[in-house]
Amino acid sequence: MVPQTIDLLKEQLPVHQEPLLLTGRTTTGLVLVDVVNGFCTVGAGNLAPRQPDKQISEMVEESVRLARVFCDKKWPVFAFLDSHHPDIPEDPYPPHCIVGTDESNLVPALQWLENEPNVTLRRKDCIDGFLGSIEKDGSNMFINWVQSNQIKAILVVGICTDICVLDFVCTTLSARNRRFLAPLEDVIVYSHGCATFDIPVEIAKTAEDVIAHPQELMHHIGLYMSKGRGAKVVSEVSFDTKEP
Repeated sequence: MVPQTIDLLKEQLPVHQEPLLLTGRTTTGLVLVDVVNGFCTVGAGNLAPRQPDKQISEMVEESVRLARVFCDKKWPVFAFLDSHHPDIPEDPYPPHCIVGTDESNLVPALQWLENEPNVTLRRKDCIDGFLGSIEKDGSNMFINWVQSNQIKAILVVGICTDICVLDFVCTTLSARNRRFLAPLEDVIVYSHGCATFDIPVEIAKTAEDVIAHPQELMHHIGLYMSKGRGAKVVSEVSFDTKEP
């Protein structure tokens, strides 16, 4: 897609973003959405990038940076890992992130999270992590995490901006509005901490049953939809250096 077209769409569908300073005075939890090999590591699977991808690499780097600080401060972290049973397809997508394969594991730069006491990991078998947190007894692991840590704001990063991140954000906002997530108040999406995949229209035209998915445009639309549903979208995240 030509840059002029993207610029025009951004002009017509603006996403106002401000920097975020985290001070610790408001209990904030970090939510990582599907920062797994199957979506982020080159050549790792059907939905992994075929070649190095700047937007995805930046998302991983920012996810690692934030996770390090949150863990150093002992702040709560919740990580979703896309994990599917081989006999249960997720249409319209090809098989991906099958349970027991390395595709469904955190990227190497984040695997240390598995040993952190303030981190909760949730393997999910659907696009929407909120729904994927429902247990057989009807309880919800994500809701329990928010309430047990008395979280008032969540900072969301991960992949894909317009799919798994967006679905999770929208459902979480609806649950918050229904008072299912008290004391949660704010859902914050970090634009440079999110990414999506790229299928240029030229490629889609030459492949059967493939829908075009221009990366920069769909990333912007994901942010736009999140903000339209009530999320805050931020351009950068920093921490108060005066606090421990």
